[in-house]
Amino acid sequence: MAHSDLLPNLDSCLTTLRTVGWGAMAILQSYYNGDNQTNLNANEDKQDGPVTAADLAANKYILATLQEAFSPEEFGYLSEETHQGSDPLPQDWVWIIDPLDGTRDFIDKTGEYALHIALTYRQRPVLALVGMPEAEKLYYAVQGQGCFRETKTGEVTRLQVTSKSDSSPLTLVVSRSHRDQRFQDLIDRLPFGDRHYVGSVGCKIVTILEGQSDVYISLSGKSAAKDWDFAAPELILTEAGGKFTYFDQTPVVYNRGDVRQWGGIMASNGSQHGQLGEQAVQILAQLDQG
Repeated sequence: MAHSDLLPNLDSCLTTLRTVGWGAMAILQSYYNGDNQTNLNANEDKQDGPVTAADLAANKYILATLQEAFSPEEFGYLSEETHQGSDPLPQDWVWIIDPLDGTRDFIDKTGEYALHIALTYRQRPVLALVGMPEAEKLYYAVQGQGCFRETKTGEVTRLQVTSKSDSSPLTLVVSRSHRDQRFQDLIDRLPFGDRHYVGSVGCKIVTILEGQSDVYISLSGKSAAKDWDFAAPELILTEAGGKFTYFDQTPVVYNRGDVRQWGGIMASNGSQHGQLGEQAVQILAQLDQG
């Protein structure tokens, strides 16, 4: 057995991860609430939007703390703020980190930003945390053990998605912005009832966990969502009984070299998941024929 195949104790990893999550959220909040007055709009040179000093400070803390506990020789680190190159990381075990998902929401003060940290084994998530600093809640999951919500007071609740009958209208959770015409045409043609407008991907997935929404869709256009947008949200949703796949029901794979997730991805509480995926494929075929 190769050394990197030795299974780390995921429960022990989770204990460390929860500590890191609360620590990173405190850093993000200190910038968000103005306690830390370092220039928030630090530099606007990231391809997909602004990088803030908060991103960088939280990322530095997360990497330093995790790397002290989990050797960079045995564990790969794929972070939005430090990612370089186009080759997959060689380790079987890879941490995938987004210190601040929803930077625009952070700057615009909607409160709808999140922290994503996942541990993947051979390209699939096995441990995950999504933190919502302004709600002061952590959502975490270990593969096969369910999804849990932890409050700042230490109250822990196991979560299970609530699915709807096939005849009930479904609520789509979607961004206020970031919609190109092809995506807009797709969601307009799918049979959704209400729309729920929320920022970060992590915050969107939490609305499905909490029963406020039923479906989230990602569709690449000129750009695409990245590994760190999805790895942690996927596991907390699927461990709560939801589904997270490409439109054709194949699983999402991470650390493939290209961190961009091209194509269409659907996350849901499971209601009509397969049918919606099939419909989406058919609608896109019609749209692309023009």
